[in-house]
Amino acid sequence: MNTGFAEPATTALAAPVTPFVRMLERHGLALPRTPLEILQVNLTARCNLACTHCHVESGPKREEALDARGIDRLIELMPTAPALHTLDLTGGAPELHPQFRRLAAAGRAQGLKVIDRCNLTVLFEPGQENTAEFLAGHGIAVVASLPCYTSANVEKQRGKGVFMQSIEALQRLNALGYGRDDSALELDLVYNPGGPSLPPAQAALEADYRKRLSDDFGIVFNRLFTIANMPIKRFLHALERDGQLDAYMQLLIDHFNPRAAEGVMCRNLVSVGWDGTLYDCDFNQMLPLPAGGQRSTLWDIARLDEIERQPIAFGRHCYACTAGSGSSCGGALTG
Repeated sequence: MNTGFAEPATTALAAPVTPFVRMLERHGLALPRTPLEILQVNLTARCNLACTHCHVESGPKREEALDARGIDRLIELMPTAPALHTLDLTGGAPELHPQFRRLAAAGRAQGLKVIDRCNLTVLFEPGQENTAEFLAGHGIAVVASLPCYTSANVEKQRGKGVFMQSIEALQRLNALGYGRDDSALELDLVYNPGGPSLPPAQAALEADYRKRLSDDFGIVFNRLFTIANMPIKRFLHALERDGQLDAYMQLLIDHFNPRAAEGVMCRNLVSVGWDGTLYDCDFNQMLPLPAGGQRSTLWDIARLDEIERQPIAFGRHCYACTAGSGSSCGGALTG
């Protein structure tokens, strides 16, 4: 039997939703944790954008950020999970954290793959003039949000002027070697739907992105990740405002995919909040729904791999990760 904890119901639905844990049991799924491979850190809620789909509700006025003590503790703990291979830095805009570079460089020095989840436009913010060069110089992978290859769709979600700034940032990264066949510098793009629908097939959409961005702007990249919109925070508020929450939840439930459920990212990942609290994923962090159902922090553990013994906390929002082809920070979970 699955021992996941249920998310407190914060939003009433017209029709009852099958608890996610019950759905897992119905399909004979337990989903225990596997060895910890990915350390994801939400460095700050501050961002130069305020996107409509943002599950973090980031923006220019947010000030929450992991302090220097937390950065020190992360660097100390990184060697304590033998299977760990990736340090995944997110936000907000992680580059705006004053110690982003120290943590990223420390991760690379310990032999980890380091990912910068970049909104692209941040590269043009004051103080970020050489951030792209820093990323390239340290071999840091860039996962960049670009919810469409057309201006209208991007700016509907992310704001006026964002599309062309994003294109200029991608061209700058390409010039440094990112996304090119003859370079080890990885550049992946992220797509999410503009409303309450499932992402299209990832491979087909990647081919469309590749052709349009190459033909229109001379841009190359490595992979496209399709990610479903999570019914929490800012996107949840939009669903409620437009009277679409029930329909969207039913869409997710109707398309529950047991194969996708087996690959959910919370099984081999731990997410660290800006205050050092531990979560099973970045989405649980925003609810907040702590790992194991009880709050613990970086200072309550002696080793990172202690998280492997804890059950995963599940809630109704988890249906977004298991619908259709599945969804994760690394894109679709099934073909």
